[in-house]
Amino acid sequence: MTGGAAHLTVLLKEAIDALAIRAEGVYLDATFGRGGHSRRILACLNEKGRLVAVDRDPMAISFGRAINDPRFHLVHRAFGELADVAGDAGIKDIDGVLFDIGVSSPQFDDGERGFSFRHDAPLDMRMDTTRGETAAEWLARAEIREITEVIRSYGEERFAFQIAKKVVATRLEQPIVTTGQFAALVRATVRTREPGQDAATRSFQALRIHINQELSQLALALPQALDLLRPGGRLVVISFHSLEDRIVKNFMRTQSSADTLPKSLPLRADQLPKARLRLVGKAAKPSAAEIAANPRARSAVMRAAEKL
Repeated sequence: MTGGAAHLTVLLKEAIDALAIRAEGVYLDATFGRGGHSRRILACLNEKGRLVAVDRDPMAISFGRAINDPRFHLVHRAFGELADVAGDAGIKDIDGVLFDIGVSSPQFDDGERGFSFRHDAPLDMRMDTTRGETAAEWLARAEIREITEVIRSYGEERFAFQIAKKVVATRLEQPIVTTGQFAALVRATVRTREPGQDAATRSFQALRIHINQELSQLALALPQALDLLRPGGRLVVISFHSLEDRIVKNFMRTQSSADTLPKSLPLRADQLPKARLRLVGKAAKPSAAEIAANPRARSAVMRAAEKL
């Protein structure tokens, strides 16, 4: 994730340190964004090293074409397809995989993308604008139950049911097609607000996560990344929301546990599942100085593990 006009890459040094880069290694940047991590990885590689980067945002792909380096290959795909990306690129036994998940500042700051209620724009919210259903299209067809579930689960919004009812009632009179319309609808429905937070924040987050299937993509990608890593390879994940971090933490914790089976099963020690990961350090967060320079970094959490 990047932030601010300079597109500051969050936890840049920490992530590169956690990858423990080998100069001749093969690496996969699963979330290219504006290339902050990719450029630093390339700077650590020698002429034998290789980096494959992935992003599903066409704007990120366009931006990445500026990197003219024979060691670098950029792919327009979702990170839930890592295994296919690696296969197509002819790489295996990867030395490190990096995820910097969530929406990026360029996506937030481009009003036409529809991620932010700070701009009145088409209610799109797709990270990949070349395919899939927009947020407006989904709101036009989803039932009250489905809208409630999405806003409650992904936004942790107490008034999810009331918002869903309001959406369905409103669309009978006029389609909800802009960020301004949806934000105004939510603000008029939510009865209590958290200090310093716009009442529409949670619902916008929920809608974005659902439209892009962000959590399911992450759940798909982590096992693929683990399978691709060579023994000693590193998995590094930076997340910006508790729902994402919970998936990462549980995955790493499960894969680093040698025995997760019920104790009553009659198995010998050599029949028990072996741990596949070793946790590396503790969860890292941005320093006060980084947060001061880039306030959007404040919710970032980085976790790292090494394949056994």
